[in-house]
Amino acid sequence: MNKILIVEDDNTIHDMVKEYLNKRGFQCEHAYSGTEALLVQKQENCDLILMDLMLPGLDGKQALTKIKKEYDVPIIIVSAKNTIEDKVSLLAIGADDYITKPFALEELEARINVQLRKHHTDKDDGIIVQNLILYPDQRTFQIDDTKVSLTKHEYRIMELLMQYPKRAFSKKDIYEYAWDDIYAADDKTVSVHISNIRNKCKGRDIIETVWGIGFKLNLERE
Repeated sequence: MNKILIVEDDNTIHDMVKEYLNKRGFQCEHAYSGTEALLVQKQENCDLILMDLMLPGLDGKQALTKIKKEYDVPIIIVSAKNTIEDKVSLLAIGADDYITKPFALEELEARINVQLRKHHTDKDDGIIVQNLILYPDQRTFQIDDTKVSLTKHEYRIMELLMQYPKRAFSKKDIYEYAWDDIYAADDKTVSVHISNIRNKCKGRDIIETVWGIGFKLNLERE
């Protein structure tokens, strides 16, 4: 069941959309503000986000930018703003689609299904190493029968290690690949993200520390 995050501070609109999508087989989560949307997405890893623009606190445009930096999730803007300039500016910074209020629920559902199809990745499209599968578009990886959600940088770390499973990489190598930036000496960022990945695997030691070098994929785990 696909999970939809509805970011909308108007209860009437939220309830209408939620009721319709629930009947169509979707699971819905709700956020009243851009700030709350960031928290809910982190906790629930929703498959698609419906984002209003006029939100209290962190507005929809700011929330869109922040979410796109961390998660590979389709975002459909749902707004009363209907100028070409508004639509073009939002699409330019990462929105996947834009629908203007008022809208037909059937059209909204159709647009949701289009975006979900575009972001769906079959197992054959993943990177496979032993019992690990990395899904590029979903930003998740699977170990045995367990699927783990990753942040943008966690995904890039796993992508590097799984592309070269027998090679050990230094913190500098990993940082410059995952962050696409110059590495700062003694920076703990890589170690923290490696620790987060390990914690998400719940005891499965999929990343090995190679003393004096850095990290590599653990191909000898039980």
